[in-house]
Amino acid sequence: MSMLVVVTENVPPRLRGRLAVWLLELRAGVYVGDISRRVREMIWRQITELAEEGNVVMAWATNNESGFDFQTWGTNRRVPVDLDGLRLVSFLPHENQ
Repeated sequence: MSMLVVVTENVPPRLRGRLAVWLLELRAGVYVGDISRRVREMIWRQITELAEEGNVVMAWATNNESGFDFQTWGTNRRVPVDLDGLRLVSFLPHENQ
């Protein structure tokens, strides 16, 4: 079992309802729980199937240098990058309008 955090933006209500079945919604779109790897992978499948135009980040505790890992779904200015084995977040520039 490990700590899991899911943050959603602009996702359909049915995905938010599904997440609330397994996790506690602390704030609108912010879910936490202590779950197994198998349940985490099942939740990720639900996210990828139901997120539509929204975006999601999922972070969980693991045994690595930073103590956690994460994955993202959807379009966002924050993009995961790998720097010498460390997963970091890079910001894309604002588009000129």
